[in-house]
Amino acid sequence: MYDGMAVWQTLPIHDQPSFIADFANIWRSADKVVYSKTLKTASTPRTRIERHFEPEAVQRIKASATRDLTVSGPTLAAHAFKAGLIDVCNLFIAPIIVGDGNSAFPGIHLELTLQDERRFRHGMLYLHYRSTISLAA
Repeated sequence: MYDGMAVWQTLPIHDQPSFIADFANIWRSADKVVYSKTLKTASTPRTRIERHFEPEAVQRIKASATRDLTVSGPTLAAHAFKAGLIDVCNLFIAPIIVGDGNSAFPGIHLELTLQDERRFRHGMLYLHYRSTISLAA
């Protein structure tokens, strides 16, 4: 079974651009929670598996966090948005279309306020939004 998370743990970073090495180092030092009904064990250090997304448990983690938390993946992000747990949304839009994929925000209606944007060479776009409604306050 392919584990896309493990690449950040095992990637040799000595010959990578600084932004790749920086992200790999952040990844390696972070505590991670993976929500999965199929994974039996975590394949990377500092990672635990949870079977069900529980907004109250995530709110407790968020309240005690001393650093920013990150949510990855459209399905998990949709659960977190619906639970009002997301304060900031950072999107990187690539000028590449690959297959059908999952919706970035399946089944939710959001009101976001654009805070910043940045255009990169070759068409990549970074959008920084703040959520205007927090249901978990």
